[in-house]
Parts: sequence; structure tokens; C-alpha cells
Amino acid sequence: QVHVVESGGGLVQPGGSLRLSCAASGSIFSINAMGWYRQAPGKQRELVATISSGDNTNYADSVKGRFAISRDNAKNTVYLQMNSLKPEDTAVYYCYAGLKLSMLSRIYDYWGQGTQVTVSS
Repeated sequence: QVHVVESGGGLVQPGGSLRLSCAASGSIFSINAMGWYRQAPGKQRELVATISSGDNTNYADSVKGRFAISRDNAKNTVYLQMNSLKPEDTAVYYCYAGLKLSMLSRIYDYWGQGTQVTVSS
């Protein structure tokens, strides 16, 4: 069984910072890309940032220069450092991990349950 669990959300004032973490655990053969999406009330889920197994990163234009994604392969963990937060960053943030459960299996995306980030004074 595989679990993907986020942590680190919360309430922060505009201009503040938060660091989200997401750890994959269980019977995992290898991890491909990992990343973060977010969904604000009444809006569709949108890409925030992704990182490949080779550490290539991709960001939404709205977060470039403010957010940084990184990963620790030894811990099966991906991080999202969020700086200069704005009220429009308020959303539930979801982590995903592209996992292979065996050498011959295809890659499946596993999702976390989401963590709330609220930016408000």
C-alpha cells in the first residue's frame, strides 16, 4: 500500500512564508516526477510546480520567483518553499508523486489529501 501525505499548511500573513512537505511511503520501486497543484474555492485545480527525477523544475507563471520546489530522494519527499505569499495564493495544495511499484509496472500518479494554505491579515 502506498501513502502520499502533505504537511506544513496553515495561516500566514501577506508577505510571509510557508514550507510544504510531501512524503511518499509504502512499497515503492521508484519515483518519477513529483509536484504540487492547488485549488481555490470555486476554481479549477491548477499546476503550481513540478520537479522531475532529474531535478528539472517547472512553475506556474503566477508563482515564479516566489516559490521553489525541491526533493529529497532519500526520503521520498518533495518540498514547496513559498515566499512573498499573497492572498490569491490561498487554496488547498495537493501533492502528487509519479510512482512505479515494480520494475515492470507503469508510472501511476498518487495524490495526497491536500493541505490548506490561507494568506490573510
